[in-house]
Amino acid sequence: MLLLTWLTFFLLALAAFRLTRLIVYDKITGFIRAPFFEVEEKWLTDGTVEETVTFKGSGLKRWVGELLRCHWCTGIWTSTLLYLGFQLAPFVFTPIVIILAIAGVAAIIEVLISYLV
Repeated sequence: MLLLTWLTFFLLALAAFRLTRLIVYDKITGFIRAPFFEVEEKWLTDGTVEETVTFKGSGLKRWVGELLRCHWCTGIWTSTLLYLGFQLAPFVFTPIVIILAIAGVAAIIEVLISYLV
């Protein structure tokens, strides 16, 4: 099943989008990022927020921290994980991909609604 249909590709893309955002940005996964870096937020007088990132450790620990801070980098790894899992263990990964894809569409809809309202 190495050949993907457009539907499979679209579901995997949405699932990778949502899993990447879950790992990189969401508060619920902060415990995953906490050992690798710390983010300090500072409110400026113009109402914007300035973030200062302090990476913990060096070598592999710093590399993982930089990976977890970068949505482009994490996106490559989540895409690889989801694709390989979908190919090698479809019974396990199909529900995971579908749930993440649904959550991805819901997130996109929420952002669009928030922007328009």
